[in-house]
Amino acid sequence: MSIMSRFWISLILSLPMLAEMILHPFGWMLPGGEWTMLVLTTLIMAVSAGPFWQSAWASFKKHHSNMDTLVAIGTATAYFYSVYAMITHQAVFFESAAFVTTFVLLGQVFEERMRHNASNAVEKLVNLQAKEAEVLRNGELVKVPLSEVAVGDLIRVKPGEKIAVDGVITKGSSAVDESMVTGESMPVEKHAGDHVIGSTLNSNGTFMFKAEKVGDETMLSQIVALVKKAQNSHAPIQKLTDQVSNIFVPIVLILSVLTFLVWYVFLGTSVASALIFAVSVVVIACPCALGLATPTALMVGTGRSAKMGILIKNGEVLEAVNDVTTVVFDKTGTITMGKPEVTDIVGNQAQVLSLAASLEANSEHPLASAILAQAKAKGIVPAPVADFQAIEGQGVQANVDGQLAFVGNDKLLVDYSIDEALKKRAVNLQLAAKTVVFVGRGHQVIGLIAIQDAPKPTSKEAIAALKARGLKTVMLTGDNKRVAVAIAEQVGIDAVIADVLPADKADHVAELQKTGKVAFVGDGINDAPALTVADVGIAMGSGTDIAIESGGIVLVKNDLRDVDRALAISQKTFKRIKLNLFWAFVYNVLGIPVAAGIFYGIGLTLSPELAGLAMAFSSLSVVTSSVLLNRAKITSHVNEAV
Repeated sequence: MSIMSRFWISLILSLPMLAEMILHPFGWMLPGGEWTMLVLTTLIMAVSAGPFWQSAWASFKKHHSNMDTLVAIGTATAYFYSVYAMITHQAVFFESAAFVTTFVLLGQVFEERMRHNASNAVEKLVNLQAKEAEVLRNGELVKVPLSEVAVGDLIRVKPGEKIAVDGVITKGSSAVDESMVTGESMPVEKHAGDHVIGSTLNSNGTFMFKAEKVGDETMLSQIVALVKKAQNSHAPIQKLTDQVSNIFVPIVLILSVLTFLVWYVFLGTSVASALIFAVSVVVIACPCALGLATPTALMVGTGRSAKMGILIKNGEVLEAVNDVTTVVFDKTGTITMGKPEVTDIVGNQAQVLSLAASLEANSEHPLASAILAQAKAKGIVPAPVADFQAIEGQGVQANVDGQLAFVGNDKLLVDYSIDEALKKRAVNLQLAAKTVVFVGRGHQVIGLIAIQDAPKPTSKEAIAALKARGLKTVMLTGDNKRVAVAIAEQVGIDAVIADVLPADKADHVAELQKTGKVAFVGDGINDAPALTVADVGIAMGSGTDIAIESGGIVLVKNDLRDVDRALAISQKTFKRIKLNLFWAFVYNVLGIPVAAGIFYGIGLTLSPELAGLAMAFSSLSVVTSSVLLNRAKITSHVNEAV
């Protein structure tokens, strides 16, 4: 039975007893008197309070105690004493057991509704999906349900229509509104070769695109899955809360027993009065608000960050962000555009470019793509090669026309000779922030190819924002140190670690961790180990699947400025968790002395039902605090507040 159903049953059955409490001074009595109260309360105990008792008993058998333990003991004590008192013709307080159950369930209803609202923020994205797509089948365009769209299908999208699935434009162009996924309000111009995201809105053009990801593999589906996983995760601070609750409950039970003994044995009150004080202590101390403090804030915070295009995978990452002192960046595709272009060819241009293209035709390196693109533009067709070999962190070599040829970086020069003029030219190109590829035949370098990958327009602003936050910034790259330093100076990076082999990136991150917690930002397959080793791995949304899987935070918009925004929303959420824990604990600390009757002399007391109501409102205050995180100002150092 749902919490809502249990609450309504408890409320409806409690109302007659509430009416008697209010109208009793005016002479109205509940028909059937104590017998009616017994029946009503028994039904409440069996149906609405039953799960509390079951949970408490299950914890007891495992030698643990939880929040349900206090609720179960409080309601059971009030109920069974009232049954005894009814038999012995003493005062009963069935209404206390009934009202406590009702108010505890009221607090849980608040929690459930808040969770539902937080989940709705993500589920609304799912509802934005297109219901059908216009697919090219057997030479004709036909509309089919979204579930029938397959990878490789060619789909037409007209102005004002939603894009059905993820894919690549093959023909036409348009502006696409991607705000429902990336949070970016301005439409993005799309042309042939550009990627499009399922569920985004086509603005003004008609285009055809090829489906690449469908069903659960689309970006939107992955976003929903990641956010749901994050909302159901636990931050490490939650473990502390659970430990506190495990110790707190036995202490409260001891205080309750002491309260009863003090009032009954030493102060001489009746058993009923002493029991009321004891039960009130148990009920007011129920740390429900303590249990809500972390998960509610975590749900709201991760939901809000998702709307900003920042996916925080779990609570552990969110908490770790607060202690980060150093942010390490990969260079290519992270700080730079990731689209290198050939800028200079030194030597016999046709010969150098032809030889380089022949070797790089078998390579998947981004620089190889730049060389092949240049060769294609010049009408050069790569020659066949034999005995191709990739040398990690250095380059490639193979036999071309029966002679050894090589293409690589300056680490290869240990085994090959180069004249001083070429070497000097290479240094000058590197100082100009250009990556130099050495091309050779036999054992002699015959030419150079300079390739430049310009920094993203937002990189400088992003780095400045992190430095304003007091963080150290480091570039970790396999590129030549001169090139890396030149790029670092352009964007304002503090330190550079260059000439790093892909397999060694994780080791350098581990070394930096000796002086503090480290966040690593990357996008490539070779970044996956570093993303995993770092205290906080931040993957660019345009990166490889393995990099995104390794990162604890994913930046959907591929905007480096979102690193600072991710830190801001994470820190704000964690501060809200601590604020919630503070107020939840304050309720218990302040409420227990009042419930125990310490202020009885000045007329300040709490009956069990009022203690239950106060406990419910403490849960409500924590839930409200978490919900207000949706409206809290998230201060980012990227010249704006989000």
